[in-house]
This record gives sequence, C-alpha cells and structure tokens, in this order.
Amino acid sequence: YNLLECMHQDKNQQDAIDLEIVRTFSETSARIEEKLDRKSRRQRKKKKGQDDEQDNLKKEVEMWQHQVTVEELCERIGTNVQAGLSSDEAKLRVEKDGPNQLSPPKVTPWYIKLLLQFTNFFAIILQVAAILSFIGFGLTPENTDNLYLGIVLYFVVIFTALFTFFQEYSSEKTLEKFKNFLPPQALALRDGNFVEVDASSLVVGDVVEVKLGDKIPADIRIIENSKLKVEMASLTGESEPLGRTVDCTDANPLETKNLVFFGTLAVEGTAKGIVVGTGDETVFGRIAGLAASSGNSQTTLQIEIHSFVVLISVVAISLGVVFFVFGLFRSPDIIQNIVRSIGIIVANVPEGLLATVTVSLTLTAKRMAKRNVLVKKLESVETLGSTTTICSDKTGTLTQNRMTVLHLVYDGEMHTAKTSTTESDIDTENAAFKKLFYGAANCAKAVFDAADMEANPELPIDERKVNGDASEAGILKFAEKLEPVMPIRRNNPQVSGVPFNSANKFMVTVNKDEESDRFRVLMKGAPERVISRCTRMLKSEGVMPMNADDKETIDAHLRVLMSNGERVLGFAERLLPEKFGPGYEFDSERENFLDEIMEGELCFVGLVSLLDPPRESVPYSVETCQEAGIQVIMVTGDHPATAKAIAKSVNIIRDQTVEDIAIERGCSVDEVSESEAKAVVVPGWAIKDLDEEDWDRILAKEQIVFARTSPQQKLIIVENCQRLGKIVAVTGDGVNDSPALKQANIGVAMGIAGSDVSKEAADMILLDDNFASIVNAVEEGRLIFDNLKKSISYTLSSNIPELIPFLLFIIISIPIPLSVFLILLIDLGTDVVPAISLAYEKPENDIMKRKPRRAGKDRLVDRKLISFAYFQIGVIQALAGLFAYFIVFNDYGLSPSTLNNLDANGFFATAVQEDQRWLVAQKSSFNQAANMRVWFNNESDFTQFFSSQPPTGFIQQTTAVFDDLPSTPGTVESSSLLASVPGTPVNEQFNNMFKIVGFETQQPSCMAFTCEVNNQLLNNDMSCFDSSVNEGPVYYTGINTGEVNDNIGNSGCFDLWTNEQQAQTLANAQTAYFVAIIIVQWGDLLITKTRTLSIFQQGMWNWVLNFGLVLETLLAVVIAYVPFIQTIIGTAPIRFVHWLPGIPFALFELFYDETRKYLIRRAARKPEFKLGRFLDEYTHW
Repeated sequence: YNLLECMHQDKNQQDAIDLEIVRTFSETSARIEEKLDRKSRRQRKKKKGQDDEQDNLKKEVEMWQHQVTVEELCERIGTNVQAGLSSDEAKLRVEKDGPNQLSPPKVTPWYIKLLLQFTNFFAIILQVAAILSFIGFGLTPENTDNLYLGIVLYFVVIFTALFTFFQEYSSEKTLEKFKNFLPPQALALRDGNFVEVDASSLVVGDVVEVKLGDKIPADIRIIENSKLKVEMASLTGESEPLGRTVDCTDANPLETKNLVFFGTLAVEGTAKGIVVGTGDETVFGRIAGLAASSGNSQTTLQIEIHSFVVLISVVAISLGVVFFVFGLFRSPDIIQNIVRSIGIIVANVPEGLLATVTVSLTLTAKRMAKRNVLVKKLESVETLGSTTTICSDKTGTLTQNRMTVLHLVYDGEMHTAKTSTTESDIDTENAAFKKLFYGAANCAKAVFDAADMEANPELPIDERKVNGDASEAGILKFAEKLEPVMPIRRNNPQVSGVPFNSANKFMVTVNKDEESDRFRVLMKGAPERVISRCTRMLKSEGVMPMNADDKETIDAHLRVLMSNGERVLGFAERLLPEKFGPGYEFDSERENFLDEIMEGELCFVGLVSLLDPPRESVPYSVETCQEAGIQVIMVTGDHPATAKAIAKSVNIIRDQTVEDIAIERGCSVDEVSESEAKAVVVPGWAIKDLDEEDWDRILAKEQIVFARTSPQQKLIIVENCQRLGKIVAVTGDGVNDSPALKQANIGVAMGIAGSDVSKEAADMILLDDNFASIVNAVEEGRLIFDNLKKSISYTLSSNIPELIPFLLFIIISIPIPLSVFLILLIDLGTDVVPAISLAYEKPENDIMKRKPRRAGKDRLVDRKLISFAYFQIGVIQALAGLFAYFIVFNDYGLSPSTLNNLDANGFFATAVQEDQRWLVAQKSSFNQAANMRVWFNNESDFTQFFSSQPPTGFIQQTTAVFDDLPSTPGTVESSSLLASVPGTPVNEQFNNMFKIVGFETQQPSCMAFTCEVNNQLLNNDMSCFDSSVNEGPVYYTGINTGEVNDNIGNSGCFDLWTNEQQAQTLANAQTAYFVAIIIVQWGDLLITKTRTLSIFQQGMWNWVLNFGLVLETLLAVVIAYVPFIQTIIGTAPIRFVHWLPGIPFALFELFYDETRKYLIRRAARKPEFKLGRFLDEYTHW
C-alpha cells in the first residue's frame, strides 16, 4: 500500500495540506465535557453537599487581573496599551512561559492499540478457526494440513492487524493536527503596530483586537469595547451570547463582563484587550488540564459497512454450523467436520474488505484535500453524492472576493474611478467628493497589515494585504491611492460607533472632526438603509432637503450600477451640535444610541460602488452542477438587482424573470403569470410573508436567487428546501451563518474568509473559498461512492466460487475443488491490490451528468449489488472454476461422472493413514477417462473376500488400508518363471487385492499384469482373474514399470489409483480451479471499472489497476510453480492447457456486462426501451 500511495502523493502538497489542517480545525467540547465529568465525580466525593459542578469550578478559579485598573494591570504585567509589547520582549516571554497551547492529552500506548487489533470481529473468527485447526492437528498429528492451516490463519490475523494498526497510526498522526485548540491567527499590537501573529505566539501582556467571528485566542481583559458579545458554551454550557463591558462587574472571573476566555466565540461586535492568561494557565486550561479528547465516533458509512460485514459473518458462521451438523450425520469424524466448517466460514467472510474500504477512504480524503476541500466529518463524503441543492453565498464563493471601486455618485452625478481598464473622471477638488472621501476613509475598520507593509514596503497598493472585509479593503485601497488614509484617521479618531452586522446592514462611527473640532457621525451601509435615515442631501450648492426627485435620481443610479452586478454602499454624515461637547461620553450600548446621535438629521453624501468579478471557473461549475441534477441557489445579502446581474453572469439565471417579461412586454408585473418565468429573484423583505404554498411555488423554479437576506432567512430557506425532500449543501462564512450550516445536510465553510465559528459548525471547509471546489467535492463524493461499490462488488464476487466448492463437497461429496489455503490467498493475496486499485479509478465521464443519488435508497451495498456480485458474476466464476477442475480430473483419468460421492467416506487423497484406500477406476476404453469407480474396502462389493472363507482361488483379504497394501516389487521365491519378470509386487495382500478387483470388474488392468498357470506365464491375459483357471495370485507389474497392457485394444480396463496419485491429481485440480478464478477475476476487475460506461469509453489509464492485474497473475504463477509454496499450500504445477478453461468465462463476463451496460445506456436515452429499463431497475448496482 505504501508503494501505491507514494505513486500518487506529492509530498510538498501534502505538507501544505497538513499545515492547513492544523490552522483550520480545533477540538473543544470533547475535552471540556470529559474533564467536567471527571471533575464532577471528584467533587462529589470530596464535597458531598454540593451538586452544582459549575459552582465548584467557579470557586476554584481565582484571578485578580479583572479587578484592578488598566494602568495598574499594565504596570504589574509589564505592557503598554498604546504600543503593546516589543517583538523581542514577546519572544522572551514565549521562551519563559511557553507557547499559547494546551498540553497534549494522554494517549493510549501504541502497543495497547496494536493488541486491540486482535480483538475485532474478523480477527476473532480467524483466531478461533486457527485454534480449532491446531486442535485437529493435535488429535491427528499425521495430518499436517491442519497444522499448516492454523499457521496460515494466524499469519493472516497478524498481517491484517499490523496493516490496520499502521493505517490508523498514520491517520492519528494527521488527526493530531486537529487537536491544536487555537485559531490560526491573532491581531496583536507589537512595536506600536497591529500585526497578524500565530495565536500560539501570544504572551501575557499582548494587546489584541477581537472581532465578530473570532475564536478568543487567550484569556483577555477588555479595555475597549464596541458591542462585543461572546458565546461561552464551552465553559458554562450556556449558548446564549453574553455582552461584554470594560468594567469589572463581579469578583468571580467567570461572572465578570470585562474578561473573555480562551476557546469562547465572539459572535457580535469588536473589542480590544490585554492578554492575561495563555495556554494551560487560561481558565479553560485549568479546567481541561490533560484530559484526553474523546474518541472518534463511527461514521454512517463505517456503520453501514460494519453492519454488512457482520451480516455476512453471521451468515458464514450459520452456514458453518449447519454444515457441521449435517456433516456429523454423514461422518462421525468431528475434526474432519470442523475443518470443513472452517472452510465454509472462511469462504464467506471477505477478510480483505475492511482493509480495502479503509484504504479507499484514506485515498479519497487525501485526494479531496488536494482539491482544496477538507472534510471534517467523513459521513459528509457519503452525503455529497446525493446533494440535490447548493445554497451558495455570492461574495468570495461565486466571486473573487477582490472588491474594486468602479463608480462614485456625488452631487447627483455618477463618476468613474481609475482601474486597470478605465480612467478616472473624478474631480478631487469637488466639495461633495471631499465629504464622500472623508466618510470612505474614516467610517471603516480595515487597515493595511503592518507586518506585510514592513516586509514589503514597495508593494503596490492593490497587492497589499488588508486586515478587514473585502468591501472595506477595496475602499481602503481606492482612498490610499488618492491620499494616505492612516494620517487622516489619526487626525479624525473614532471615539465610538456601532459595528456592521447582518441585521442592520450598516455601520456607524463617531469621529472627532479635525476641521470643526466637533464630533461627526458617519454612516455607511446598504443604500436603502442609509437613505431611509437621511432627510438632507449634499449638493454642489450646499446641504439641501432631500426631495422625491433626489430619491428618484439616486434610485436611477442604483439601478444602473446594480444591473452591472456592482455592490453599492451609501454614505451619510452629521456634524453633531455643540451639546455633544468634548466631555460627552458616547455609550453605544444604550438602546436609543443611534436615535440620540442622528436625530433624523443625517445628510446623504453619496454612493460608492464596487465590483467583485465572478471567478472564471464558476460559470462552468454551475453548468456542471445543473447537468448533474443539482440546483444552485444564490443566497446573498446584496441588493436584488446586483444579485440578479451576478447570477446571470455565472449561469444561475439563464432565463427571464417575471420582471424581465413585464419589461419586454411593456406591461406591469401583475399582468404576467408566474408560470411563464423559469427564474425568480426573491428579496429578503418578502420572505417573512411567504406561506408554505408560496415556498413550494418558488422552490419549484429551476433558477432561484434570494437577495438582501439575513442569516436567519438563510436558515428558513434551508428548512423549506429540506421540507421538500432536497439534500442541501450550504455555504457560509459568518458567525450568523452557523445555524444554517448546522441545519444543512452539508455545511460548507470558507477556509480563507470564514470565521472560526462557521468552521466549527461546518462539515467541510473550502481552502480556496471557491465554488468550483464545491463541485469538485460533489464529484469526489460521487466518486468515492462509485469506487467503494466497485471494490465491494469485485471483492464479493469471489465469495461464490469460494463457497460452491464446499457446498458441493458437503452435498455430493466430490473431492473439495478449493482448499482453505487457496481461499485465503484469493481474499488476502490476489484480490487485495486489484480491489484497492479501484479506489484510484478516475470518475466515469458521465458521473456529473447523472441525477443525484437517492439518500436512504441507493445504498452502498444493496440487493442489486448482491445480486450482481453473487448470482451473476459469482456464478460465472464458480462455473469457470468447476470447468477447470473437471477438465483436470478428466485429463488425469477420472471423468466428471465418477466424482459424485467420490469422497463420501473421506478416502480421496486423505492424509489420515487409516483412511487411505486404493481407488479402482474403470474405463470403457483405454484412451478414455474412467466412467466408473469404486473404493477397495471391506464395506463395498468386496466384502465377501474379507470373510474367513473367501471364494475359491482367493485368500482372505485382511486389510484395505493403503499403506498395508504396498505394490513394492521384488522376487517371488516360489516361482522361477516370475523371477525374470521386472516390477513384480511381492506383497501377498496386494496381489490378492489386484486379483479380486479383476474378478469383480470382469475387466483387465489397463497396465501390464501377469500370472503363472501350469508352469507357464500368462501376460495380460484375462483368464488370470478366473479362479477356475488360476488359483494363484495375479501380479500387477505395470504399476511399477509403467508398462501398459497391449492386449486391450478398444475394450475396457481398470486402473488402481494410489493415494499419492489421488493427492497429486487433487492438487492439480485445485490449482487449476484457483487459476481459473484468477483469470475470471481479470474480467471481473475490468467490468467493475465502470458502473454504466463501456470499458472502451473509460480506458485502461488506471496504472495501479493494471499493476494489480499483473501482480495477481504473478502471484498465481508463484503459488502454482514454486516448490516451497506448493509444499505448504498443497498446490501443484499445472499444464499450460489447464490455464485456458477460465478464459472463455472471462470473455463471457466482459460480453455479458458490456451488453448489459449498453442496454442500460440505451434506456437512458430512450425511456420506452423496456428491456433496458428492466436491467437498470434490477441489475444497475
């Protein structure tokens, strides 16, 4: 497996993926819950009267940092609010106190994990079988087959345990990266500038900024606050967000509002604070301690596979027990019946299936990661294949998240900004523009990253890194090109404000105005929200009352901008009256704060429009989804006109809406029937009025856009889609998207722009925030489902040719066509690499043209797959093996008709000495195989010769055991005539047996024989067996010399088969059966490459599969022709011609399956084709 993995893994790319995993994920709840549970048990023992675990923990947490003034805190921990720590001081503190990380949890020792591998269901079954084999060998030491079987079974157990252990060990090394309980970056004040640093490098004394969506990186004392709310469920169990302040409200640190704690989540607002605790010294660290994280729960996919394996195992054991009981009725030999039962169990249990599935999942997960998709929950991979609807954000997912200012509207006119393709017509001296520029520069939070600026001072403005959202980044870069922004902000500092949130859709700042030395209110946000609060408008002639004509002019500009897909922000301001003097304290927490500072006196300044161009790959990806039967719905906070324009550019909307039809006809919207439009744009303000019938009508449309929606409305959209039976994938990046992400069947968070909260709630993370990656993930989800079905179908198909030999052995007592050794070699040798190779199979070219898989109906292992693997391909393979088996027996002298009940007494080729017998094989012609046979035994037709008074001319036969009847040649002392005859057997009982056989069969021997009658040698004369002619023995000379009977002609004759001859023929027949299975598995592997397409369409470009074909063939050669292997396994070298019987069956497999798939494909094109529909319904697995 390592070799195969290396063939397909780019180490550098994998390292980058692993790094991203470390930076993206974290584990919280499991540690908390486990530690609290342990803590609770200890506390109940120590303090029986106290039941409240939370109270106990709160009493243990003692802190002083929240109770002192900010000045005293800075003095005691050695920091500065204005400049923060120096980089050198931060490094010294990291060296002294250690990184900001929790101590790793205790883990189960590797040797315990290794031992546990021997306790899984398969391992126990095989170990029991091995123990029974050893017991069988102990009772019959001369039969070494049981010893070898026990050794091989234990070898299989050990090999499987080691393989699985190393797989899990490798996976755990990757999963350790998930346990780094930290957000990836933090914004810290170092050397007087805010820079992004690794959260692990934070130290006590760092001044940090926290914003909506962040996971708190350490314990922090708040010194500046703007409506910050945190969710403290990981500490207190309360999911309701709690507001924060700068003042100490309680001596208990868990109750005060001026602290936020490591591991909690910022769900609203912003704040600045001083780090007062890191790593294990945080409140969370004290509680969590070294508690181990909880184990991984089984995914639905694993549960389904495990249930299937258990079912098959129960069937196998049941069959083994049933045949053991039936075997006891036929033969009382317990050991023999146990070994047979072991064979049936091993034949039914797909020993290599779990290893194959594990490798397939691992390969797929890595492949998805390489395609910029990280799967947090493995069960989501299974669900991806059945996704029917994708509710996608616009910004950053469908678009590039690279906002660029294109137009400005001020003084009632639209102006163009300078871009790479346009020149500017902005009059920078215009008074209205100056006010708009003032608002754009100051009503913002985004800043250039200080570390990036220091490292790359000459970097062009457009390429600079910005800490802030995409829209503010675009405006910041636009403003910076005209005039440096930071000096403007320093001269007009923010003293208060209300941060942007998805409900208000605007932000407000209060700035100390440099020019007037008074406070100025600035507002930025959705144009309709801004305009609704404005009563005045800035024009060239000054500030004028806003009238209906002004609003119509603004609306006209908005329509033009939004029809181009531009995002438009409105700006307004108000210079506060003198009552808001220098000493006035602005409290943004007050409920009427906005009304207080605006007083309905806002002045509309202008509009700024930005364009976030669609990603180049998105239109094609959307079309791919639509071809795959997946509906793509845009859910955005943008204006309906903007959303509609973008939706058209990316193919989400291809047809006309009701509004488009109305414009085209020159009529009102009410005059157009909704049924005429395939597309619909639903604004958020209309959602609250929709009833269930309205939702059904809207969601029945092919092309849907929801605009100006809130996160709560996104949740409503998802719920209604699911109500209609849709399997929904939802993208989100903000804190408030988490309810929708959790509600969705697949929650997809953004790896770059996504908040930590959204990543926690999601099932998948797109590392590149690209919609095309969702399509890749859907394709991979379908591919893993396809490839797992292919691997399972391939693996199960060999179960029938493994089981049939034992059934025939038990039911009609033919010599067993396939040994337990060879079954194990198929399941864990020749089948493993080909089965794993199917995980490398590329998607069929129609994989994204099929309808989504029906969740809950199209199961991984269903009746159609069982029918195909067992009763179609499995039966063909069993017939191929039996055909080769019968051909070998026929070629070695026993026709198929003679094999029925041949081994009823356990005589054929047995290793148990007392059960070994001579086999009499009768031929109707010398050149033909025997058509009759009988064992020389005192319980057969030869009974009378074992009596004390045998027929005349015979002596009493005292034994039938093979070893007691040797054909050893020698000199017959009583006859001088026979002394010259080579190869004359001298054992009296053997010679008597030979005469008895000739007498009873009334046929001569096929090999040379002689007798002495009246001092005369009769060679190959039938009268030798006539007791009235010859009263003496008959000598079977041909058995030692190989000389044939030259007097037979075309008449019949008989052969005596030795035990060695029986064993050699059986070994050849079993080897031929095994080889035939390998050959038909060639065909099986080729037909399972595809589920629908022809192999000629798919091609043979899976080189791992091609290698698997070669490898299983080489293994067959080794097993058949290497003497050492032959001795252990019981195989024998077979003639070249005995490799051929399986080939017609392999070709028939290909022909049958290609025909079946062709008819299914034809039915897809022509639904009226009934035969194809029938095959699709009952055989399309």
